Amino acid sequence: MFANTKAFSGFSVDSIPAAKQFYGEILGVPVTEANGMLQLHVGGDTEILVYPKGADHTPATFTILNFPVDDIEAAVASLKERGIVFEQLPGVGADGVNRAGGPLIAWFKDPAGNWLSVLQA
Repeated sequence: MFANTKAFSGFSVDSIPAAKQFYGEILGVPVTEANGMLQLHVGGDTEILVYPKGADHTPATFTILNFPVDDIEAAVASLKERGIVFEQLPGVGADGVNRAGGPLIAWFKDPAGNWLSVLQA
């Protein structure tokens, strides 16, 4: 039934203007806006819906978007220069990168408190 549909994912934020500025200007993701919602255009033709929930928004307690990178140290440094603060979880070094097993990964949050990551591919 859904074998040939173009499925997509979505998540909520408390402020569309803040999300548009963060994803578009700080992270550099191509963003379009229509009907009070955003579309993040990643990986060519992949789209992610960002919809407003205002005061009813509850941040995700899990990673909603992972951004694979070739060089995590360079990505983290670049994001820090743009004002991103990385989460200091167990196993995470002072540089913000988790080296305690699995892929090298660094977590941060969007303005709505949703969890994001960069991870070395």
